[in-house]
Amino acid sequence: MGSVSVVSTTTIQAPSHHNNSSTHKIDLTPWDLPFLQVETIQKGLLFHHTIHPNQINHLKHTLSSTLSFFPPLAGRLVITHHKDNNNASCFIICNNLGALFVHATAQNTTVADILQPNYVPPVVHSFFPLNGVKNCESTSQPILAIQVTELLDGVFIGFTINHVVSDGKSFWHFVNSWSQISKGHKIAKLPSLKRWFPNDIELPIKLPFTTTELLKEPSFNKLPERIFHFTKEKIAELKSKANAEAETEKIKISSLQAVLSHVWRCVIRCKRLDPQEEVRYVLLIGVRPRMVPQLEEEYFGNAALVCGVTMKAGEVQESGIGNVAMEMNKMISLHSDEKIMESYECWLRTPRLLTIGGMTGGNSLATSSSPRFDVYGNDFGWGKPVAVRSGGANKNNGKISVFVGADEGSMDIEVCLPFEILEAMGNDTEFMLAISK
Repeated sequence: MGSVSVVSTTTIQAPSHHNNSSTHKIDLTPWDLPFLQVETIQKGLLFHHTIHPNQINHLKHTLSSTLSFFPPLAGRLVITHHKDNNNASCFIICNNLGALFVHATAQNTTVADILQPNYVPPVVHSFFPLNGVKNCESTSQPILAIQVTELLDGVFIGFTINHVVSDGKSFWHFVNSWSQISKGHKIAKLPSLKRWFPNDIELPIKLPFTTTELLKEPSFNKLPERIFHFTKEKIAELKSKANAEAETEKIKISSLQAVLSHVWRCVIRCKRLDPQEEVRYVLLIGVRPRMVPQLEEEYFGNAALVCGVTMKAGEVQESGIGNVAMEMNKMISLHSDEKIMESYECWLRTPRLLTIGGMTGGNSLATSSSPRFDVYGNDFGWGKPVAVRSGGANKNNGKISVFVGADEGSMDIEVCLPFEILEAMGNDTEFMLAISK
């Protein structure tokens, strides 16, 4: 596999007749602002299709059309410093400065080079634009950047979106919409751009941080990433086993909870942790369906809470996947509308920013993304993707990305850990019994 060469870079704006909102400002919520200090969302799609110059132009044209429905993605962040009290506030300005579109080539890389290895090849990170950029830097950097990389026998489309502006659900809503427009269809669901705030909140929200402090979050040495594939049948076996072990008819363990519990137990075994050591599993819980009344499914922005389950290493090992999954289930179930509002108001009283080191590393694992997102429905006119991969943003010891698999009902788990731990996982008999080889 060779290096990636940039052919061209273009700024893509929404059509001029849609640019009637140059002064439209979007204030940010306690679900958006915590992501200022970390890096962007980076997810990409691999296609077994050689692309032609007219298709590059078509992608640019349809991206422009799509941005007219997603004006925040063509805008910029504005961070205002309030000198009187050393506070800052942040909002999105929908000024149509545009998104970045990069056309690149990787002439010595094939689709098989990406698909076949258990480990994600390092070249994949080069398929994404704006590597190393933090979300707070979108005052001068684009909120959205796309890189279309031609391979020997395929193409990879890498998407980089500012995490302050969008969560995973909104990310894939945009990608789904762009693919629909590229095929000449109308967008199935228009985004709802209005952010959710309680009636009595004072806007903009003031933050006790400066830009200099926001940029202090250190970068981490990149660790290898390994893909583990769970088939529909293996997932069903894990789910059945988890529910049998949990011994409850009132609560049902989900497929994802069973799979993540299986992964967690294996990592603890492979790390050979002391049974008394505390371990933590961090999850993002979507709040759209949990609010009363519910937020629209098309709500465009962040609508998730970062929560965690803490147990003793020995307890995770001895409990079996059913009881471990039950702890996850209980924690998720606690997040009623009342709990969500309590968390929202708590953040307003004491604003705090997320750090990658605070969510992962040490004895913590953290999962992002979801197998519920529509990944393989993204046909830009030349067929469906054959794989999804993530970029290097926010990759740290213990970061786990979850994707729906290419085969119906399957799931891909991308695990970022030291090489010796990933190798031990691959040699762990109990763990690999549930893995498709």
